Amino acid sequence: RIIASVPSLDTPVCDLETRRFNQDAASLPNVEIVVVSMDLPFAQKRWCGAAGIEQVKTLSDHRDASFGEAYGVLVKELRLLARAVFVVDQKGVVRYEQIVGEIVNEPDYEAALRAAKKLVKG
Repeated sequence: RIIASVPSLDTPVCDLETRRFNQDAASLPNVEIVVVSMDLPFAQKRWCGAAGIEQVKTLSDHRDASFGEAYGVLVKELRLLARAVFVVDQKGVVRYEQIVGEIVNEPDYEAALRAAKKLVKG
């Protein structure tokens, strides 16, 4: 599983990132891609519908910020998630992690994809 945390789907870099992972999903059989944000579920659904996102699952951490707390990406002062990518194996162990230093930068897609493909090949 690839898990990407983003501040908000309605921002330019998060939009690019989610669209990119949606495209990449076609070349990753047996890999689930999840994008987590603090956006409300109805806003995520609206955005995905408008953007044609069908291969990526979106989850909201709005209610209790449990994902942000557990993965260390909650920006408490802003109540947003930092931009990060995690690759998690079938046992739930994080095997790759990138916390992007500047929120306006995109993650290293290729490194995340390589890590996921390596896990699938075993």
